[in-house]
Amino acid sequence: QVQLVESGGGMVQAGDSLRLSCAASERTFSDFTMAWFRQIPGKAREFVAVIGRSGRGIVYADSVKGRFTISRDNIKKTIDLQMNSLKPDDTAVYYCGAGLYGISSFNYDYWGQGTQVTVSS
Repeated sequence: QVQLVESGGGMVQAGDSLRLSCAASERTFSDFTMAWFRQIPGKAREFVAVIGRSGRGIVYADSVKGRFTISRDNIKKTIDLQMNSLKPDDTAVYYCGAGLYGISSFNYDYWGQGTQVTVSS
């Protein structure tokens, strides 16, 4: 069982930056691909970014490419999502997931509780 805890969400204005973090409890953290997804009420969970077990294989959704950066630290058992030039459309609950490599939420067996990001115009 992997426990994930996100932090760093908040309310910002368009153009601002936020950094999300996700801490994992699992000793074998480096065995898991990690990803960020986001979700707004009434819609499916949307892929944001993925990072492979060794830190390679980084892929971003087109909507965040060039603005967001995903990273991981296998010693600290954390992943981060640096979000720059935030837009109102980035408003959502952000979740980190642990699982198999891919951009579908079905690839991920473990999820955090989510952290709210709200961007005002």
